[in-house]
Amino acid sequence: MGRFVVVVGAQWGDEGKGKVVDLLTERVAAVARFQGGHNAGHTLVIGGVKTVLSLIPSGVLREGVRCCIGNGVVVSPEALLSEADMLAARGVPVFERLRVSGQCPLVLPSHASIDRARERASGDRKIGTTGRGVGPAYEDKIARRAVRVADLADPRHFESRLMELLDWHNFLLEERYGEPPVDLRRALSDCLAQGERIRPLVADVTAELKALRARGANVLFEGAQGTMLDIDHGTFPFVTSSNTVAGYASVGTGLGPCDIDDVLGIVKAYTTRVGAGPFPTELDDEVGRHLSRVGQEFGAVTGRPRRTGWFDAVALRRSIVNNGISGLCVTKLDVLDGLDAVKLCVAYGEDGAPSYETMPGWQSRTAGLKSLAELPATARAYLARLESACEVPITMISTGAERDETIVSRHPFG
Repeated sequence: MGRFVVVVGAQWGDEGKGKVVDLLTERVAAVARFQGGHNAGHTLVIGGVKTVLSLIPSGVLREGVRCCIGNGVVVSPEALLSEADMLAARGVPVFERLRVSGQCPLVLPSHASIDRARERASGDRKIGTTGRGVGPAYEDKIARRAVRVADLADPRHFESRLMELLDWHNFLLEERYGEPPVDLRRALSDCLAQGERIRPLVADVTAELKALRARGANVLFEGAQGTMLDIDHGTFPFVTSSNTVAGYASVGTGLGPCDIDDVLGIVKAYTTRVGAGPFPTELDDEVGRHLSRVGQEFGAVTGRPRRTGWFDAVALRRSIVNNGISGLCVTKLDVLDGLDAVKLCVAYGEDGAPSYETMPGWQSRTAGLKSLAELPATARAYLARLESACEVPITMISTGAERDETIVSRHPFG
């Protein structure tokens, strides 16, 4: 009997989901992306070669693995084709492996223009979006005016829908934000040309996943960002525009919740976040700079520096509840190598200030180690305390960027 497993970021994103998904795809028939857009990236390092993906599922580098973009994702045709062409130029048969739901709303250049204009107009109250138009695209979806991938099948129908939407976008740009309008004819021409290439990829993703379930295949579900950026459960309003929690794997692919068998939560051995918003354990000292420098904490897509801080077990416990997480994968343990002491937040005071436990650090390297027994005793003690503080077992530990630099004590697929 096959298993359907969801991989979620259990912090503010950037936890290393891409590497974990790529590793686990060795045992799956398909990887399905269920939310978000091209506003976040997954970084894979295989044989020393770095690949950054923002829309195409991380399983695309595995031979024989079908990659599905579900209806919960908003798709930029330009970004999708640029990413696909990059992979194809490196010999990856991406156009054979990729399928896109026709129900995906499109992210248009005008969405990005509105996104950036809104951030500029917000001044000090800006949220810190990537400016790639994902939020406005989700707004159009909820307002039932979005143009979707399926609309590309009929150029005349598509033109009618696009012109109606762009009229609205130009009204906002010109009248609300004082920005230049979008060239309607150029936008239509670009979209139709992109649609010619995307149409062969369109499929009934729900039906394909259900058929895999029926034949007992393993499937991995991949999201973007992290739980604390969820539009409902995150640090509102400093959140993303979609639901990042595991439950959306059903909504974003069209399957029922009973089809999901397990949820693996990915967490760093410390904490980071990008953009504005609360961050209880944030560090602005030499340790914080160490985490940023050694962990190379810059956004995979935007290059923005990430804020860094100690591990927050309080926030993670809520994330575990929000997702129904049954196992944790701890990443970037090696970034803590060389610190004299490590801390983890185990409670918040009445004023919201974090309460820490301090544990001894370790001076030997954990980078690249592949068994629990090889880890320094103090590193094992730190992981054991994380496990007890969160009340969920740590089933995987990542000790480096390469897919084989991973300690697996319990594999999600058995």
